[in-house]
Amino acid sequence: MTGSIIWSLVLAIHVLCMTYWVGGSIYSTLVVRSTVGLLDPGPRNSVLLQGYTRFFRGLYQVVPFSLLSGWGLVFHEGGFGAVAWPVNAMQLLGLIMAVVFIMTVQGPFRRARRAMRPQAALFDTLRSRTAIMAGLGVLTILVAAMARGI
Repeated sequence: MTGSIIWSLVLAIHVLCMTYWVGGSIYSTLVVRSTVGLLDPGPRNSVLLQGYTRFFRGLYQVVPFSLLSGWGLVFHEGGFGAVAWPVNAMQLLGLIMAVVFIMTVQGPFRRARRAMRPQAALFDTLRSRTAIMAGLGVLTILVAAMARGI
């Protein structure tokens, strides 16, 4: 009984982490950018930079927890060879999302934070990378739904 509660909590942590990651990416891509388009360039860049800073600060915690909790669940089921193909596909998609996140933070986000006046092209790059994470996250959710019947 205790073991099932623990693994249910691990699954809950995993789902909450993925909710923040995918939901935040979708929100950032679809809502924030179009909303701040109403602002002048100076305030717009400031708001975008603050928003990405807060979102990415959360992802610094969420990404490791989501990967570790997912791997914990896989090993609880017997390892990568014992789980169905959708679970391994989810792992691959999660790793690709993590790489996109790291490349985004170390590349255009770092340049935007260091710039005196970040250019709009940097924010376009941040938005497209966040959109890639969102798309991969939605694909991961679809794969997770396929795993249910297997």
